[in-house]
Amino acid sequence: MTSRNGRLLIRILIIDAEDEARSELARYLGTKGFYAVGFPDPGSAIASFDDNTPDIIFADLAPAGIRELADSLDGTETYIPIVACSAAESSTAVVDAIRSGASDFVLKPCCNDKNALGDVIRKLLERVRVRRLNQLYRQELEDANRDLRDGIAELRADQRAGRKVQMRMLPEKEQYAGGLYVDHLIKPSLYLSGDFLDYFPLTEDKTLVYIADVSGHGASSAFVTVLLKNLSNRLQRNFRRGSSDDIRYPDRFLERINSELLDTGLGKHVTVFVGIISLNERTLEYAVGAHFPMPVLSFEGGETSFLEGSGLPVGLFESPQWEVYKVPLAKPFHLILFSDGILEVIDQQSLDEKEQRLLELVSGGRHTVASLSEALNLDEITELPDDIGIVTVTDTNSVSKNSSLK
Repeated sequence: MTSRNGRLLIRILIIDAEDEARSELARYLGTKGFYAVGFPDPGSAIASFDDNTPDIIFADLAPAGIRELADSLDGTETYIPIVACSAAESSTAVVDAIRSGASDFVLKPCCNDKNALGDVIRKLLERVRVRRLNQLYRQELEDANRDLRDGIAELRADQRAGRKVQMRMLPEKEQYAGGLYVDHLIKPSLYLSGDFLDYFPLTEDKTLVYIADVSGHGASSAFVTVLLKNLSNRLQRNFRRGSSDDIRYPDRFLERINSELLDTGLGKHVTVFVGIISLNERTLEYAVGAHFPMPVLSFEGGETSFLEGSGLPVGLFESPQWEVYKVPLAKPFHLILFSDGILEVIDQQSLDEKEQRLLELVSGGRHTVASLSEALNLDEITELPDDIGIVTVTDTNSVSKNSSLK
């Protein structure tokens, strides 16, 4: 309740069977700026709580009545102090009142000793002030928690929607492109992934495959994956229209990504490996934008090793240049691309040991997403330290009649 000038009023409830004593105390408290209302008995007083809960109660009741009143107040949300009023001057009366649940004691007539009454009111007002501050802080905290819960729920809904968009941007799994069988796996460490991959035929002979790892995590990194997908789609359309052949060249593909990233001003950079496989020429041409680990190339019945090469990250420098590497694919082969999150789930300690473990898996016949996932227990890991991306490319000429790609 507030006064006309906006100040918060203290509501005091008086319980006293004597009309004159009740009215006199109410008038006195009114002159001190309090809102005081009196009732002849506890029942009618408690019934008034539906309108306004009092801050303080003055009650002329026997100890049993004070106890009953105190018990009834236990169900209220806030603490309401009771001041026992009595004409009895014995210390026993004071002790009995306090033991029954009273916070303080004043002698009747209450207004005769205004100093004592004032001291009691001042002490109780401090308690009321602290109580109201606690109520205010609790309400602010509840409001803040509610806003936080609503914000988190909205963020989770946005992230779920973003994740669906990301998953739909990925290429079709278990895809045959010319004479190649290509599959992939993306496992985000959060709702949204900073890893991205794609593969698609450029011509009947050539297939492009790339894997990218955006710096950082969360929505801003996920946004860059949308940019990558949009760019590769545009470059494919331009190639089909004959307006640009940038996508046919790994280094020019990285240059276009670099330019688009700098234009966004997001401060994000990307590590990328992009390769173009020509089955007619039996070659792999590729460029490296600081990607690590390098892809593993395994020839059927022959050597398994990491590809060689290095290059600047994409999205940091105005006019970088990337070298194009070329390796022959004279034999049937398997090409496996990883993001660096794969190294986090390998048990070995040193980086050299982790890389050696990858080579052992691939050389031991783990050429597919399913077999690699099984060997590294990826399905069993619920909380990943980093995003994981895998692309497996299999020359279908390397698949024997009794083997399976899955």
